[in-house]
Amino acid sequence: MSKKRGKKYLNALKEVEQREYSIEEAIELLKKIKYSNFDESVDLAMKLGVDPKRSDQMVRGTVVLPNGTGKTKRVVVIASGEKIKEAESAGADYIGGEELIEKISKGWLDFEAVVTTPDMMKSVSKLGKVLGARGLMPSPKTGTVTFDIAKAVKEIKSGRVEFRIDKSANLHASVAKLSFPTEKIVENVKAFVEAVLKAKPPASKGKYIQSLYVSSTMSPSIKVSLASVGIK
Repeated sequence: MSKKRGKKYLNALKEVEQREYSIEEAIELLKKIKYSNFDESVDLAMKLGVDPKRSDQMVRGTVVLPNGTGKTKRVVVIASGEKIKEAESAGADYIGGEELIEKISKGWLDFEAVVTTPDMMKSVSKLGKVLGARGLMPSPKTGTVTFDIAKAVKEIKSGRVEFRIDKSANLHASVAKLSFPTEKIVENVKAFVEAVLKAKPPASKGKYIQSLYVSSTMSPSIKVSLASVGIK
């Protein structure tokens, strides 16, 4: 059953031409067709030329966006000893050890990121089903299993974004707020694309990034020229 769109959305859709826009044009158009009364997120959708069923073609990574995302994430740190103090100094929102693991296992999920130390992973792994389903499981690949707790927390707080392809080889991410100046949104988009390019698996053949669309929370999507974001 197709989703019924409202009049404001349909009016915005009329403004979007069936062509590729430069990233600067696309952001300006998003600002022009905005009709909501809140500060929408700017979202990217990318189609990648990889086979996510193959482990050697998984695309996953992180990027610290130069201008942040406009959101402040609540960060949980699961650690012990001196790392507790380090987490406090870095500005983590919730800090603890086994008692925090127990609390999460009972359904508490009032946070957007989890950082832990390697020595605590055995205990944290018990939360695989709870955190994994929400994309919150710490991983060395995303820098969230580390002894450098302060660095991880500060990066997440300052605008670090994690990305991972889904089962259809699509990748989605929020990279800014629509109220940001256009040039700052463009900088964030290009930084994100660069990070995805760097994460290209060696086993990937053919065209790696096949398409890129940008949208805001309430808007239709706009196709972006790959050349305008530095993709040859």
